[in-house]
Amino acid sequence: MRIEAARVIVCSPGRNFVTLRLETSDGISGVGDATLNGRELAVAAYLEKHVIPLLIGRDPARIEDTWQYLYKGAYWRRGPVTMTAIAAVDTALWDIKGKVAGLPVYQLLGGRSRSGVSVYGHANGSSLDGLLSSVSSFVDRGYRAVRVQAFVPGFPDIYGISSAPVYEPASAALPTEAVWSTPEYLAHIPSVFARVREEFGPTLRLLHDVHHRLTPIEAARLGKSLEPYALTWLEDPVPAELQDGYRLIRQHTTTPLAVGEVFNSIWDCERLIREQLIDYIRATVVHAGGITHLRRIFDLAALHHVRTGSHGATDLSPVCMSAALHLDLAIPNFGLQEYMPHAPATDEVFPHGYRYADGYLHPSEEPGLGVDIDESLAAKYPYRPASLPVNRLEDGTLHDW
Repeated sequence: MRIEAARVIVCSPGRNFVTLRLETSDGISGVGDATLNGRELAVAAYLEKHVIPLLIGRDPARIEDTWQYLYKGAYWRRGPVTMTAIAAVDTALWDIKGKVAGLPVYQLLGGRSRSGVSVYGHANGSSLDGLLSSVSSFVDRGYRAVRVQAFVPGFPDIYGISSAPVYEPASAALPTEAVWSTPEYLAHIPSVFARVREEFGPTLRLLHDVHHRLTPIEAARLGKSLEPYALTWLEDPVPAELQDGYRLIRQHTTTPLAVGEVFNSIWDCERLIREQLIDYIRATVVHAGGITHLRRIFDLAALHHVRTGSHGATDLSPVCMSAALHLDLAIPNFGLQEYMPHAPATDEVFPHGYRYADGYLHPSEEPGLGVDIDESLAAKYPYRPASLPVNRLEDGTLHDW
């Protein structure tokens, strides 16, 4: 059996997605997610011009060899575009292998380590009452963990706050801009979590995403102020380029730390994991080189008491979500899985067998990943230019997210 054909499908059923389909000489096909939010066409071109010509005629069973070939053979290693392209190939090959074996992918990864995959939802609101109502809606649907993203008075356009049923920040061809105030944020957030704990009690798992906006000492102050409310994690408190920042935060707070959705390889998080500077690694299948490489990251994390918490926003297609669930089900150090339901149009374009029930996601039991793309339906949703927003401080300085 050989790889006989490959094509890239770009579509926008609610938001932009890039999907790779590989077809074999035996008539078996596999799909992989290649979506890089705001830079989708860069990955599409990388696949079409540089990767697909290398795949034709290769043995689809040689997953590890193909991964190394694409990673080492290019000379220019790592980076989001390269690793997202490799991830698409790798995921599609695992899909094919599962179909050949007649088994769901998690069985090929060692079988179940748990009966279901615990997920968390995104609660937010433009007022405290709206936020509490949003948290309540998740609790009513069986969620045991909720990410709480609160408004800051006087700053209504904060990234991560939306009343839309399906939140999509990449909403304009050119980046939109919002104004941010760190002092206002730091003063306000502890009172929000105090109110949430008062309303929902001590057992609901609460999370919060800072979106890289703070300095290490500001993040340490925030983590310390949130200790009474026992967060499961504080996500992306500072940009991770200077990883010593996490050591400084660690010295001042016991609030658990999570980071990694923008990481592309094990080398982005090796130090953070090995020195136990974080508690959850949030790398994901599509941005960190596929199932093969993400498993390598998770195995390293398991040796250092670090659990997983993979990114799972709607900028990842159901193909990536399905792949993530198969890996989540198998690994020993699973923590939580982010889960944002897709728009109905997205679910129609990407028919899938995974399902949500009572706080857990369950992957498909079909051979392979249990997900596909309806190419004729996808063609009805052409690509539309969309960029992620940017933040500026009150004085006009460009700021992190």
